[in-house]
Amino acid sequence: MRFKRFFWFLLSIFLGAGMGVFYGWVVNPVRYVDTTPDQLRADYQADYVLMVAEIYQVEKDPALAGRQLALLGDPQPVRTVQRAILTASQLGYSQADMELLGRLSSALETWYAEGGP
Repeated sequence: MRFKRFFWFLLSIFLGAGMGVFYGWVVNPVRYVDTTPDQLRADYQADYVLMVAEIYQVEKDPALAGRQLALLGDPQPVRTVQRAILTASQLGYSQADMELLGRLSSALETWYAEGGP
């Protein structure tokens, strides 16, 4: 009798979990539409800024980098890079990545000082 109750309990748990996963993944999955980079978590925003820094390293175009960083919602891209540097240091980014972020920050500061946008 006790084994039978335990069996039906486990079976109902597994069936409920299976139906929930099926509903969430197949019947009604979450659909993200028209999301923007400013909705990313801070660690993903830091990754985005690092990618912009890598593009800047090749292109050497601070205006392009500024436009790409403006997608993160802050009108001052230098602040965005500085926040990314703080997040990156907390997350233990490599020294090479930190140097890329530092170069981007310096380039944007210089560009804005010279008359920027």
